[in-house]
Amino acid sequence: MNLERKFFKLNNPIQNYEWGSETALKELFGIENPNQEPQAEIWMGAHSNGCSKIQLEGEELLLSEFIAKDKAKILSTSTEQKFGALPYLFKVLSAGNALSIQVHPNKLEAEQGFAREEELGIELSAPNRNYKDANHKPELVYALTPYQAMNGFRAYAEIVLLFSKVIEKSNLPVIHQLLEAFKKNLTATGLEVFFIGILSLEGEAKETSIQGLIEYAKAYQQPSIKNDLGTLIVELNKSYPGDIGLFVPLMLNVLTLSPGEAMFLDARTPHAYLKGTGLEIMANSDNVLRAGLTSKHIDVVELARCTLFEEKSSDSLLLTPEVFGNRLSYSVPVSDFKFDCLMKSNDERVVMQSAEILLAIDSSLTLNHASGENLTLGRGESVFIPAYVKEYSINSKGRVARAYN
Repeated sequence: MNLERKFFKLNNPIQNYEWGSETALKELFGIENPNQEPQAEIWMGAHSNGCSKIQLEGEELLLSEFIAKDKAKILSTSTEQKFGALPYLFKVLSAGNALSIQVHPNKLEAEQGFAREEELGIELSAPNRNYKDANHKPELVYALTPYQAMNGFRAYAEIVLLFSKVIEKSNLPVIHQLLEAFKKNLTATGLEVFFIGILSLEGEAKETSIQGLIEYAKAYQQPSIKNDLGTLIVELNKSYPGDIGLFVPLMLNVLTLSPGEAMFLDARTPHAYLKGTGLEIMANSDNVLRAGLTSKHIDVVELARCTLFEEKSSDSLLLTPEVFGNRLSYSVPVSDFKFDCLMKSNDERVVMQSAEILLAIDSSLTLNHASGENLTLGRGESVFIPAYVKEYSINSKGRVARAYN
């Protein structure tokens, strides 16, 4: 196939998940929402559950179909050999309400879990299916607006302190019993037993425990304080009343990224996005093991098997970019993806190693190639650039997000 075109503007699917914001994408990028639906995610990539489209020779084509025409040339030989497909999925994620608390398996767990469920004959679309594919799903999120999230377990002593405060003011005998056992074993194993014990509560024990937590949160909430737990639990209860996941903010770090800040979310780390709009880049996977704040399937045993019960300080969660002139590069410990933010670019030359997706964040951008081909995109628009292009130059008065591998 004669591959001559350099730049392919993307037509991206929008996922209308119920937690999505109805207004954020219009405010940020001018994307219309005539039906007033929740607009949760824009997917940029070649995932089968939501594939971008391009125009080629007057016809609309799935990006995955275009890539399949010559994977080695379009993705690069090394990417084709290692991954066999575009290895990342790039998103704009806009949360009006909280997403479920979740963990993503590592590569080995995903491969084993997927093979096991295939062997058992569990349909991919079945509600009790845990593994949709055999891949891990590490993620990086870059905040476009203030972006509240939970990520990783608090220090063991801090978890004990927060639960003790609630128990002191509320009658929670079952939680008290679980906490006393954890106090005697402040280790990863102790936290695992405590975590599973709370998520496994049922019937009256579950109802009275949640009721006591909500009463405490309402009595002691301080909305003027950033990331106040009482306020957060009261808000989450409006969207997920009676959900055992309401206890999880007492166990996980709660933080709000300022616009322009980024964090990495590794496999086996419990997390949840609570509110705000950001860019998200991840390995090309849809594997999710849920822990709460959801009406969907929760497999507590499998969740615990794929969770790392280690303390993470909130200070360690933010990524510090390396600065190369106008380019901020965010280093991550995986080979599936890389992420840069190009600040105001004046004919900046970019040398490529793989296929790339660019998104114009703040203003329009213009791409130029030595062949004379050029393309201008408006704010909120994106482009796919095959690996065979090798290099291009970019002009923009605002930030441009760059996804590659």
